[in-house]
Amino acid sequence: MRAYELPVKIASEGTIRLPEDLAELLPRDRMLRLIILVDESEAGERADWAKLAAEQFLAGYAAADAVYDKA
Repeated sequence: MRAYELPVKIASEGTIRLPEDLAELLPRDRMLRLIILVDESEAGERADWAKLAAEQFLAGYAAADAVYDKA
């Protein structure tokens, strides 16, 4: 199995155009397996870090700390 990696842009119609030189290398009239990787945005990365920080903060919370929750 061969793999080709290249950056592509999806057109407004939702189509992907392959470069001519790559299209010539691909077999005709055969099924191919296409894998699409989408680069996550920084916003998603920040959300992951915030979630991890909250999980770690709450992991340090013990049942004995509940005494401070009462007013």
